[in-house]
Amino acid sequence: MPRPTSSALGVAAVVAGSLLFAVNGTVAKLAMDAGLGPTRLVELRCLGSAVVLVTAALVVSPRKLRPTSRREVAVLALLGVVGVALVQWFYLVAISRLPVGLALLIEYTAPLIVALWARFVFREQVRERVWWALAACLAGLTLVAQVGEDVTLDAVGLLAAVGASIALATYYLLGDRLLTTRDPLTTHAWSLGFAALFWVVLQPLWTFPTSTLGTDVAVPGTTLDPPMWVFVVWIILLGTVAPYLLFLVGIQRVGAARAGLLGMVEPVAASATAWVVLGESMTAVQLVGAAVVIGGVILAETARSGRDRALLPDTVAT
Repeated sequence: MPRPTSSALGVAAVVAGSLLFAVNGTVAKLAMDAGLGPTRLVELRCLGSAVVLVTAALVVSPRKLRPTSRREVAVLALLGVVGVALVQWFYLVAISRLPVGLALLIEYTAPLIVALWARFVFREQVRERVWWALAACLAGLTLVAQVGEDVTLDAVGLLAAVGASIALATYYLLGDRLLTTRDPLTTHAWSLGFAALFWVVLQPLWTFPTSTLGTDVAVPGTTLDPPMWVFVVWIILLGTVAPYLLFLVGIQRVGAARAGLLGMVEPVAASATAWVVLGESMTAVQLVGAAVVIGGVILAETARSGRDRALLPDTVAT
C-alpha cells in the first residue's frame, strides 16, 4: 500500500523545521562574526548533533538503529556526506563568493530538481498547478534575493551554489527512500554520524582552537553577550537536531517533492529574521517576493482536494 502523501502534521513539521533553520542562519552568522570559522562551526554542528542523536537512538530504539544491509549503510552514508555535510560546505563556499540571497536562490531550486526527477526519471505524473507553484516560488525567491542589484557573478561561487542545490535535492530523494523502511530518528542519527565523520577526517579535532568557545558574542539590540559555546549548543540542538528531524518526519508524511516545496519558506523567514535581529532591512521588492513565495506554497497546498490529493508524487516507489 502506498504511503499517504498528505498530512497536516507533515506540513507543520516541514514549516517548523524551515523556521528553525531560518533562525539558525542568524545565530550562526553571529557566531562566525565573533571569530568561529565556518568550517569549524559546521564540524561542531555535525559532531554534536551526531552525539545527541545516536545517544537518543540507542536509548529509544536500539534495534531500529541496526542497518538491515550493506546497501542501506551505503545509502545512509550518501545521505550524510552529500545530503548533510556537502550541502553545508557548498553553501559556505557559495556565500563566500556570491551575495547570500543569490546563493540561497540557486540552492532552493532543489525542489524543482526533485519534481523534474519524479517526472522524467520515475515517469510519475505531475499536475500542472505544481509547475505554476514552483514558478511562483522561484520568482518570489528572485525578488527576495534582489538578483540584479550590483551582483558580481563568480564562476566558482555559481558552481558551489548549484552543487548545494543538487546536494539538497539528493537529501530529499534519499530521505524519502530511506523513510519507507526506517524511522526519522535513526535515519537522522546515521546521516549526522557520517557527516560528522566526514568533517573530523578533514579537520582533526586536536587542531580545533578551543579558546574560541569562551569568546563573548554580542547580541544586537540587547545587553546580552553570552559565550560562544551557548551559540554552538543552540546551533546543535535547535539549528540541526530539531529541524532535520522535523524535515524527515515531514518527508515521511508528505513526500520529498512536496516537503522541498514547503521548505522554500526558509529563505523568506531567514531574511525576516536577519531584518529583526541584525538590522538587515528588507526592501519593498523583497517583501513582495516573500508574499509571492508564500502564495506559491498556498497554491500548491490548495491544489489538493477531495479524493484527488496527488499534488506532488512520492518520488520513490514503495
